[in-house]
Amino acid sequence: MQESYQELYVTGLVNARALETQAIQLLSRQVERIDSYPEMAEALRRHIAESEQQRDRLDSILSSLGTSASGVKDVVTGLMGNLAALAHAPMQDEILKNSMANYAFEHFEIASYRSLLVMAELAGDNQGPTALRQSLAEEERMAQWCSDNLEATVRKYSTLTAQGAKAGI
Repeated sequence: MQESYQELYVTGLVNARALETQAIQLLSRQVERIDSYPEMAEALRRHIAESEQQRDRLDSILSSLGTSASGVKDVVTGLMGNLAALAHAPMQDEILKNSMANYAFEHFEIASYRSLLVMAELAGDNQGPTALRQSLAEEERMAQWCSDNLEATVRKYSTLTAQGAKAGI
């Protein structure tokens, strides 16, 4: 039974690593396109760096378990991240769609890390949870930032849009 828990845990770790690759791609494409929202660009840059560290932590846990990440999953989820970011690009309200998507994505990652902590316990991994809790805390901070800044982003977007409409832009 312990072996089955270990297999599930490894699968969860590989999936979480792919999710971090997707997050890095998604946020990197967004940062490239944010001009009027410097505070958001800075928060996204910080979180990209955190996501890269989270991916490294997951690699370390996988290595300690004698396995590694799936290159195929990384490529596919990285591509999905790029496509998701590009899907909002032509929209006038891209910043709003990205803000809402980021809020939801952060909560998905939180659920992923919480699930991994349960799987780690069931698999008998006493080392990995420290790194998983650190990543969970970072995701919770970013989710809180998304929540705390949503109203300000909507107000700024609305004001800039109204000003552009008034000026005939």
